Amino acid sequence: MIGVPGTSAVGREGVLTIGTRGSAGPGEVLLKIRGGTETFLAWSEEPLPTGTKVLVFNSRGGRTVDVMEWSDPLDGL
Repeated sequence: MIGVPGTSAVGREGVLTIGTRGSAGPGEVLLKIRGGTETFLAWSEEPLPTGTKVLVFNSRGGRTVDVMEWSDPLDGL
């Protein structure tokens, strides 16, 4: 779906609804996408707890993404 705005999970911020376990297993992230909210399986290098704000930096295909902990640098302005 290249070129269709609002359809890619990559680059979106989300919140973990189920914490990740690093390489031991995925969690679940809630993303605002396609005019609504959707959940994706979320993998991270290090375990991240439920409620962590994350950034999607890669799609593994299907509904599976790679995430990293994220805080928007503009939030403090």
